[in-house]
Amino acid sequence: MTGRQRERRHRRAGAAVVAAGFLAGAGLGTAGCSGGDAVAGDSRGGDAVVALRQAAGRLVDAGSSKTRTSMEMAAGGTRVTIRGAGVYDYRKRMGQLKVLLPQDPAGAAKRRPITELLAPGALFMKNRGAGVPADKWVRVDTRTLSDGNLVTGGATDPFTAAEVLLGTRTAAYVGRTEVAGTGVRHYRGTADLGEAARRASDGNKDSLKAAADGFATADVPFDAYLDDEGRIRKVRHRFSFLNGQQKSPVAVASTTLLYDFGAPARVRLPDTDDIYAGKIAEE
Repeated sequence: MTGRQRERRHRRAGAAVVAAGFLAGAGLGTAGCSGGDAVAGDSRGGDAVVALRQAAGRLVDAGSSKTRTSMEMAAGGTRVTIRGAGVYDYRKRMGQLKVLLPQDPAGAAKRRPITELLAPGALFMKNRGAGVPADKWVRVDTRTLSDGNLVTGGATDPFTAAEVLLGTRTAAYVGRTEVAGTGVRHYRGTADLGEAARRASDGNKDSLKAAADGFATADVPFDAYLDDEGRIRKVRHRFSFLNGQQKSPVAVASTTLLYDFGAPARVRLPDTDDIYAGKIAEE
């Protein structure tokens, strides 16, 4: 097998995680991506754009956290949600998630969670199915994905989610509220993926640039909730994703919840011998 063939198969493997069964070919609606004319909010919120662009750096200062994720897609009045939970190290740009796919609409047996390891430029998946041995990992080069792995893995990498906010063009301070019992400042705005890519850390530049080029629009509306130290406690992005199966963009809402800052986040990437290099079954 040539290196090019292996790369194509890995790309198909990654895309199928979300696409198979409920995204590919589904009649999904178009995302609304108008950013409006929001401006920075009042004195209680400070300068909204500056605060949001600094949020990723605040996570690096925190070191690590636990995280919960969800990704929602609307299909003909039915909302499908993929959920994940795990830990993330913001200094090493590495994390581990258990991602639970929805039950097959045909009523098949409950799916086993997929273990995902997140690293700069790469996504590793275990319990992938589709002909992959249970003890093997599938590796996907996220820089080659048209969505930069903001959607493909069924969960947005928490640090990438934070660095999307580096592209904040317009934002408004909505007010004070709480997330999981913690007082936060709620901001609403629109980020530009191209601008985010230019400002991003080296590990995210190529992925965010791929998303800027591959999404239906580079504009990403968001709601972000920052604690009093400027750290993200919750961020919800609304992506407009073209999955190659239909003409209309797919509306995808990705939510990342961060908590328990400083929690241990030990992530060990698989050895080369543990990575599957065979054929991935089409789904």
